[in-house]
Order: sequence, then structure tokens, then C-alpha cells
Amino acid sequence: MTPPDDSFTLYDLRIEVADCRGEMVCNHKIGDYFEVSGENLSLPPGQTFSIYALAALLPLIPAKQRETHPHDWMTTDMDIACPDPLCGAIFRITRTGKTSFRHADVTRVPLDGHE
Repeated sequence: MTPPDDSFTLYDLRIEVADCRGEMVCNHKIGDYFEVSGENLSLPPGQTFSIYALAALLPLIPAKQRETHPHDWMTTDMDIACPDPLCGAIFRITRTGKTSFRHADVTRVPLDGHE
């Protein structure tokens, strides 16, 4: 039996501090960003990113990486407020490209019926 094509595609993302509505009290600076490709997160050399902001953004990343219906809010909404209620930072999640992966390269769980 021929194994199925086990490839899939995810969006690459750029998450950046895009705006400030009010006063920015956290360590963010407009223009700070990180990028995500697959399971990998990359920061520019020398740049930091708040773990508290990251914790608020992490649940959205896998959903933003996947194809969604054009009318789904996950497709249309890009801006996320900083989780600190006193900070006016706005993070923008932008789909920047696509990367293909193989199921067998990212997990040891076999596809149904195939070892």
C-alpha cells in the first residue's frame, strides 16, 4: 500500500508591536517583533519580548497559522491588546508566507492505517 501524501502547510507569522492606544507601560517598543514558522519562534538579535505578552499571544498563534474561513474572525482580526490593562500596546499578527511540512517530520504518531 502506498502511504498517503503527509504534507501540510502552515502560515508563517510576524507578531509585532504595531501601535499604542494610551500609554505604553510595559517594556514594548513600537516595531518590536518576533516571527513564527512552524513550531519555531525567532527574535531579531538583541531584541527582547515580554513573557507576559507572549503568554497572551501564544494561544492565538496555532489558529493564525492555519487556513480559516474568509468570514472567520481569526482570518480578519489582526490586532491584539496587551494583556496588561494599564498598557496601551497593540500587537499585530500578520500572515507573511507559507511553509510546508511533513507529518512524519513533526510527530511520531502514524497517520491512520500507516506505520
